[in-house]
Amino acid sequence: MAGRFVRASKYRHVFGRGTKKEQCYDNLRISTNAWDTNLIKANPEYLSVNWESSGGGAFAVIPLSERGRVPEQIPLFRGHTAAVLDTDWSPFNDSLISSASDDGKVFIWKVPDNFTVWTDAEEPADVAPVARLSGHMRKVGHVLFNPAAENVLASSSGDYTVKIWDVEAGGAKLTLKHNDIVQSLSWSADGSLLVTTSRDKKLRVWDVRQEKPAHVVPGHPGAKSSRAVWLGEHDRIATTGFSRMSDRQLGLWDMRNPAEPIGGFQVLDSISGVCMPFWDDGTQCLYLAGKGDGNIRYYEFANDKFEYLSEYQSPDPQRGIAFLPKRGINLHENEVLRCFKTVKDGYVEPISFIVPRRSEMFQSDIYPPCTGLNPGTTAAEWFGGKTSLPPKISLESVYDGGAPEEVPSEYKPPAASASAPAPVQSPPPTKTEAPKAAPVAAPVVSREPPPSLKDNKQSLASQASKFADKEEDESSDDASSFEEVAKPIQRPTVTAARQEEKTRGPVITKEPELPKPTPAPTAAPAKASPPPETTPAPSAASGAAAGAAAGIKDHLTDIKATLQHQNKILSDQSDQIVLLMREVNQLKTKVGAQSSDREKDERIRQLELELEEARS
Repeated sequence: MAGRFVRASKYRHVFGRGTKKEQCYDNLRISTNAWDTNLIKANPEYLSVNWESSGGGAFAVIPLSERGRVPEQIPLFRGHTAAVLDTDWSPFNDSLISSASDDGKVFIWKVPDNFTVWTDAEEPADVAPVARLSGHMRKVGHVLFNPAAENVLASSSGDYTVKIWDVEAGGAKLTLKHNDIVQSLSWSADGSLLVTTSRDKKLRVWDVRQEKPAHVVPGHPGAKSSRAVWLGEHDRIATTGFSRMSDRQLGLWDMRNPAEPIGGFQVLDSISGVCMPFWDDGTQCLYLAGKGDGNIRYYEFANDKFEYLSEYQSPDPQRGIAFLPKRGINLHENEVLRCFKTVKDGYVEPISFIVPRRSEMFQSDIYPPCTGLNPGTTAAEWFGGKTSLPPKISLESVYDGGAPEEVPSEYKPPAASASAPAPVQSPPPTKTEAPKAAPVAAPVVSREPPPSLKDNKQSLASQASKFADKEEDESSDDASSFEEVAKPIQRPTVTAARQEEKTRGPVITKEPELPKPTPAPTAAPAKASPPPETTPAPSAASGAAAGAAAGIKDHLTDIKATLQHQNKILSDQSDQIVLLMREVNQLKTKVGAQSSDREKDERIRQLELELEEARS
């Protein structure tokens, strides 16, 4: 029964829509560095791209409004002495960006006002960093801003540490020590906890301000890279990695009991590239973008499990991908998410995930409030121990171009309603109908409505026969229609009659005295359909019992006739066999010594074959 019901979801029909190459960000020189990173990051204003450059590391910033082919020479953000490995935009300032490099430095950059890649100068002026953060001994692989506290930055390095920086003060305040290289990191929604995955196959959840892990549990067993992402305001974490047989896996972890993933690891496929996970807190959906393939799967989180929704498939594989914050999507096209993927290390393609709806009004059910530009705490307050969620804004307030309006930060997304109890409502009426049939069957024999109905029908039939020559077609049509209606009605009445046979045997033996009750079932439903079901049931049951008895008699007569016909055929065949036997014996006696004659032998063989056929 469970297979017949489809789980209710507003995002079950979400589909991904690609972009024509003319509207993509083309003519880019995306970095070919082998470090496991996303290569690009996006916010509602700009797109950052790790750039393949000589003479030190650099990255490019492209305004989202400037689509198409970029010039050959564009202003770059230069300052690192080695390749740029990762970048991250501040969640509360669209012009502030951090970068991590192979030179072991973390830089902070400010995008100039009215920045554009189109300049009239022959050699565009590069942009210099506004702050340099030094403290790591080896290359810095990842940087990630705190989602609740302003100007708090986390960075992971090849020296097996994660440092927490106060960007305003320009120094590292906290250090989280690991046993191996950190492969990914993700903040909780309030910015108090940090989850990391490392090359030692351990999953660690850190109480950051205590500088010690709250949980250390075994992660994915495979030797390849693994990723982790915090599921927004839930106390759940999603991880992607590999099994010992190099199958890609998805895991869901409960932070209250993270000894093992909820329900075990879910096997995805056997592709070699790691899945890059991204969480959308508004739709409660998890997106998995495969590295090295062109597919993006998305799941809805409900009832402590990931329900598969659909998959965006593309023949162009991606090495890097970035997802836009919720406040940057197109509300007028029912776009719930937008991402940017690298294609062939030459251009970046936007992909929109859309809910198919025709309404031109604001869809409040698919657009809950989202995080705005105001932080929950300052850096000083956060390092002092304060924890607070950032205030959220109503997307309906910006639907028509107005200023964003804040809503309480304690907003919780509505829980997904389960559709399982729906089929439970159907069995009760079927159970109540069965006991009602038994008591109603008792007064069936005492009342005798069939004779009056027969008389009425016979009188009506005699009057209608006068006009039979004028309305033969109509009468035939009516008869056929009555026959079609009578068939489904006779089924339950026959079962009722059988129940009467079990309870009262001698009652049915008296019924065969009525040989002509066959038209009664056809007239009964036509007149008895308007009143309740209790009145037509007795007449239909008695008429059906008589009809069943008459039908049995007819069937027995047919059987007798067929048996007689078969006996006659058998007797004829036996007579034919006797004649053939006599002819064969006569031929044998005539042949005598002339048995060598071929013609007689052939005749005998033919007769023997005919004899065998007759016997068979």
